[in-house]
Amino acid sequence: MRGGGLWQLGQSIRRQLAQADKKSVARRYFASEADLKKTVLYDFHVTHGGKMVPFAGWSMPIQYKDSIMESTVNCRENGSLFDVSHMCGLSLKGKDCITFLEKLVIGDVAALAPGTGTLSVFTNEKGGAIDDTVITKVKDDHIYLVVNAGCRDKDLAHIEEHMKAFKAKGGDVLWHIHDERSLLALQGPLAAPVLQHLTKEDLSKIYFSDFRIIDINGASCFLTRTGYTGEDGFEISVPSEHAVDLAKAILEKSEGKVRLTGLGARDSLRLEAGLCLYGNDMEQHITPVEAGLTWAIGKRRRAEGGFLGAETILKQLEEGPKIRRAGFISSGPPARSHSEIQNDKGANIGEVTSGGFSPCLKKNIAMGYVKSGSHKAGTKVKILVRGKAYDGVVTKMPFVPTKYYKPS
Repeated sequence: MRGGGLWQLGQSIRRQLAQADKKSVARRYFASEADLKKTVLYDFHVTHGGKMVPFAGWSMPIQYKDSIMESTVNCRENGSLFDVSHMCGLSLKGKDCITFLEKLVIGDVAALAPGTGTLSVFTNEKGGAIDDTVITKVKDDHIYLVVNAGCRDKDLAHIEEHMKAFKAKGGDVLWHIHDERSLLALQGPLAAPVLQHLTKEDLSKIYFSDFRIIDINGASCFLTRTGYTGEDGFEISVPSEHAVDLAKAILEKSEGKVRLTGLGARDSLRLEAGLCLYGNDMEQHITPVEAGLTWAIGKRRRAEGGFLGAETILKQLEEGPKIRRAGFISSGPPARSHSEIQNDKGANIGEVTSGGFSPCLKKNIAMGYVKSGSHKAGTKVKILVRGKAYDGVVTKMPFVPTKYYKPS
């Protein structure tokens, strides 16, 4: 979502439904409902009280009967089940699929062990981010990746354009878009114990970023130990005809502790975890170096380049970027996207890209871009909200410690 973010959209709808004529507000937000795509879990969401809103061309639940605050806290204390089937999963296959993909992303895909993955970024010719993506090497001739729903059309067009040129030169690569599958994200401390009831695979041997194709609740699933909350958890790509049954089974096995959770809490959870939202914190004009994703540029890729925008990105690695993404804690009302950031002398040094009230920390948190040198933790700033300056301080991210399951 662009602009203020999902959390703010959820709060806006909630306030207006409470204060105004509900039918007129509903018409304003849901007038295009008939034109929206629906996941196979749509009816399941509505039955369970999901408040459906337009998002990236889809009708998606922003929250259920719980408030966004309650859902965020429950994810960290127990667990959450998200429908993220609007996101686009695809496979690249062929003996040259890694060589091809490495022309488009910054990661060292070749160095991944089979059954492992990493976050990466599709870049353009100027080094800007086209999208962020999780890439998994299933085998040396099979790559599985997931791209954002809002970027699906441009990502697929970008990949297809370069694939045609690559294949014209004799490259062996083909692709399949997994529209026959749905995607569920099970997150939180109960994720593994609950999911273990539904599979014979020993989940204790699957670590953060690991990938397996295993049977879950009677269906062959792509399982990745990853997520977008900072918690331990899994993303489960399941054949769509089995998605509702799997969602029901997960909720049943958790005995009510894992709750269906909407995009509103997903946004506050990822902000607490210091994770970027494409369209807010990453854009076509922002490079991975500026976004604080230098760690995702493989050592070999730094030496060899060979990806779109490499010249710009490698120069930034050598000389340092002019702006950097940073985290903030602030006083007053929560900062929002596009809030101006000033130094202690009142000079503009940047702007907020995501912000809100942290349900877990009970304080205002935000992230944004500031001039290099002003990004160091402890730097005092002023953040303008509705024309008034409030005290803030640059803070290391994540705001809430991550709990990824890694080998001890």
